[in-house]
Amino acid sequence: MLSKSLKNYKGIAGLFLMMLFSCQSNFDEVQKIGIKSGAPLTVATNIDTEQTELGRLTTHLVSPTMKDYTNRDVPFFEFPNGLTMVLYDDQNNESHIFAEYGIAYNSVNLIDLRGNVVVATHTKDTLFAEQLYYDRSLSWIFTDLPVVFRTEHERITGQGFDSDKVFEHARVLKVTGTIAIEE
Repeated sequence: MLSKSLKNYKGIAGLFLMMLFSCQSNFDEVQKIGIKSGAPLTVATNIDTEQTELGRLTTHLVSPTMKDYTNRDVPFFEFPNGLTMVLYDDQNNESHIFAEYGIAYNSVNLIDLRGNVVVATHTKDTLFAEQLYYDRSLSWIFTDLPVVFRTEHERITGQGFDSDKVFEHARVLKVTGTIAIEE
């Protein structure tokens, strides 16, 4: 009798495990449907978010649409309808970034900004580019594409740009055009 009930328990346990693994397989398949179709995990509208570090505001991001693709092998957030970012330095000075399109890769702390990208600093320096990257971990802005950089007294064009987020160490690369030099 004990042998017969033990066999029944083994049978029930086996059936349970089979159901458990088949459910897991179905769950995995359901998760993959979104990936195969190219659909985002979620879509959010009218995004208005702030990031702080040690209780100090460092970034303010506003966008009409954010698509969450964090279910991908390389997770990212897409801003297909543009975005505005305000970066704050240690003295609360603001640098404003505008772009028609953006992708944020959180795993590498990089934001890829595209389409009529404009960066305006509190000192009235302005950068114009078609594509620009912002490295959030280093607070660094860079590109290797053509740029126009305007300061109070200069308009510099070049192939690339490299700077901290408040332009204290701004550098136009492969400068083209005419530059006024005081002797």
